[in-house]
Amino acid sequence: MDVASVLARIEDDLVEVPAGQVAVGSDLDTVHAELAAPDMGGIEPGWLLKEVPRHVVSVPAFRIGKVPLTVAQVRDLAEETAIRPVRAGGPDHPATVGVEQTLALCEALSELTGRTVRLPTEEEWVRAARGDDLRTYPWGDQWEEGRANLGRSSRGDTSPVGQYPSGRSAFGLLDMAGNADELTSTHYAPFAGAPREVPEREDWAHSPHITKGGGFMHARDLARCDRRHGIYSVGEPLAIRLVID
Repeated sequence: MDVASVLARIEDDLVEVPAGQVAVGSDLDTVHAELAAPDMGGIEPGWLLKEVPRHVVSVPAFRIGKVPLTVAQVRDLAEETAIRPVRAGGPDHPATVGVEQTLALCEALSELTGRTVRLPTEEEWVRAARGDDLRTYPWGDQWEEGRANLGRSSRGDTSPVGQYPSGRSAFGLLDMAGNADELTSTHYAPFAGAPREVPEREDWAHSPHITKGGGFMHARDLARCDRRHGIYSVGEPLAIRLVID
């Protein structure tokens, strides 16, 4: 597919998220309930305390991709961007190019389109996933196997984007849970008022960027809208969901 057609397809797939307020983060009761859940053995308290406290944020309107960029789209754009997928996957699987190359791709697409192309902030991502309520997962409050490519329903690798329509988010976005972790533009920092034991930095992470949604290799906990975490390992799948201003 030629570059103009790829860019047009990306534009067509954008979802308008209206301005509104969104609850970001968790309260301590939620954290304690997660830690006590029978299927969450081995979860460290510190992994979840980063979500505390829950706070309400006003988010301006924005446009965001219904699905992450695919391997085929990134390959078709490579003649103009010089950026190619670095992880094997089918043409309709989410593309991984690495953190720095993702930022470079956004810059290249901004030049090509004459618009600002960027990653969503953590707050925008949560707004797109949660909408106007307090749902735990992009589709609702209850965990249900089969709504996302992770947990016991994991396929063992990435899957074609958009294959889990029952997992759609409040505003109709797909793949916001599972498949591949999604990069945001937000760098890790504790929320204001976080518990004292929450670290100022996460030295173990391979990038300061917060990722959201979890990937096929993760447990259902990472599918929660409020879970915030770093990049666990070099080369892990990192989906690119674009915001175009």
